Amino acid sequence: MTATRATGEAVLTPDGVRRLDARLAAAGLLDLAMEEAGRAAADELARAFPGRPALLLAGGGANGGDAFVAARHLLALGHAATVLALPSRHPLTRINRRRWRAVGGQTAALTPAALGRRAGADTVVVDGLLGTGFQPPLRPALAAIIQAVNAARARGAAVLSLDLPSGLQAELAVADQSVQADVTVTFSGPKPALLFGPAAARAGQVAVAPLRLPPGWALAEAVATRPADAHLAAHLPVRHADAHKGTAGRVWLVGGHPGTAGAPLLAGLGALRAGAGLVTVHSAAELPLLSPELMVCRHPDLGAFLEGTEPPARPDAVALGMGLGPRAADHARRVLAWELPTVLDADALQPELAGQGHARCVWTPHPGEAARLLGVGTPDITRDPLAAARALQTRLGGVVVLKGGPSVVADESGLSVSRGGHPGMASGGMGDTLSGLLAALLAQGLGPAEAAQVGVRLHARAGERAAQTFGYGLGATDVAHELGGAWADLQAAAQGR
Repeated sequence: MTATRATGEAVLTPDGVRRLDARLAAAGLLDLAMEEAGRAAADELARAFPGRPALLLAGGGANGGDAFVAARHLLALGHAATVLALPSRHPLTRINRRRWRAVGGQTAALTPAALGRRAGADTVVVDGLLGTGFQPPLRPALAAIIQAVNAARARGAAVLSLDLPSGLQAELAVADQSVQADVTVTFSGPKPALLFGPAAARAGQVAVAPLRLPPGWALAEAVATRPADAHLAAHLPVRHADAHKGTAGRVWLVGGHPGTAGAPLLAGLGALRAGAGLVTVHSAAELPLLSPELMVCRHPDLGAFLEGTEPPARPDAVALGMGLGPRAADHARRVLAWELPTVLDADALQPELAGQGHARCVWTPHPGEAARLLGVGTPDITRDPLAAARALQTRLGGVVVLKGGPSVVADESGLSVSRGGHPGMASGGMGDTLSGLLAALLAQGLGPAEAAQVGVRLHARAGERAAQTFGYGLGATDVAHELGGAWADLQAAAQGR
C-alpha cells in the first residue's frame, strides 16, 4: 500500500477495496456496508430519474447483493422495481435476495432476451453485474448481457451502474467491452477508472456515496486522495493590509525562443493573476508585450546571465522551460543549483536531469513528456496515470504534477488527484499558465506539495469558469483571467457558501 495524505476523498483500487472489506468483515459490518451502498444507490436513482421504473441486474458477486438491496429500497420509495439475477454463491447476495423476496419483490433469470423484453424506453437499467474485482477476459455470457444493456440504452433506457460500469477494470483508464452508464454510484470513494481516460467516459455522471465507516478506514486503504476545495482553501496565501509588491513574492520566468516567444509570457500572466508581486521574464528571444505589468529582460547569452546571478538578486521562485529551446537542460542545471523553489516545465523536462533536482522542485510533465522522462510510450502513461506519477516522482524527486484531465500530484507522502477542469482546456499554452501560477504560489510561501495541489485545482476551476463565458474552445489567457474568480470560489467553499 502506498502512503497517502490523511485528508480528502479516498481513491480506491481493487486491492484497497479488498482490504477495506476485510476490515468490515472482521468487525461484523460488511452486511451493514452493503445495506448502506444499496440504499445510497436507490436514493441516487430516485433523485436522478424520479418516478421511472427500475430494472435491476444482479450479478453473482457482491455487486449483485448491492442490486438486491437497492431494489428493496426503491420499492419502499414507491418505484416499480424488478430484478433479473444470475445464480450466486455469495453469502450476502443470497441473504439479500431472500430479503427482497420477503418484501414481495419479483426476481427472474437474467438473460439478454429477458433484459431486452423488459427494458423499455422509460426504464432505468441498474447495472449490478460486475464490481471492482473484475479482471478480463470477459466471459461470453456476460459480454452478451453487457451488449444488451447498451442496446437498451440506445433505445432510450437510462443506465445506472453500481460502483463502476461492468466490464471496466477498476484500476485502469481503459475501456474495452463495458457498460455505458448515464450515472455511476461509487461506494466509499472513486476508483481510478472513474477518473481517467476512456474508462471515465463510460461512467457518465459519477456520484460518490461515502459509506459511514470509522474515521480514516477508507483513507488508510487508498492509493490516492482527492482534496476538497475547503481543504485546499486553507493553504491559500493571505495578504495583509500592509503588504507591498516586495512582500507578495518575486517570480522569475525563464523561457522563450524564436517561434515560442509567447510561452513565458503566458506563464507570466498566470503568475500575475495568482498574486505574485513582481514578475520578470528572462529570455534569449525578443518577446512581444502581452501585459504591461510584466517586466521583460532579453539576454543575448541567457546561460551567462544565469551563471552570474548571485543572492540577493535571485527571486523567491523560478519557473523555467516554457519555450526555452535546445539549451534548456544546461539552463535548468544552473537554476537547480540555486536550490530555490523551482517549477520545471516543457523544454526543461529532460531525462538527463533526473537526480539533479531537490526537495523544492515541482516538475510538470504532460503525458508525452512523462513518457520521454520514463522511456516508455505515451499509452503506458495514460493507461495508469497514478502509477506513472509515482514512477516519475521516484525518478525525479521533489513534487511531480502529471498534467491531464484530471492532473495527479505526487510527492514523498503519496498521490492526490485534482478535481474539475474542462475539455476546452486542451489547447496550447495551458501548461505555461499553470507553471506561472505554481511559481507565484511558491513565491508567496506555499510548500511544493501544497502549491501543486492548490495550483492544479485553481487552474481547473478557472477553466470551468472560462467555459461559462467562452464555451468549448478556450485559450490560456481566458483561463488566466478567471484565476481570481477561482480563488474566490475556493474561499467560498471553505466558508460553506
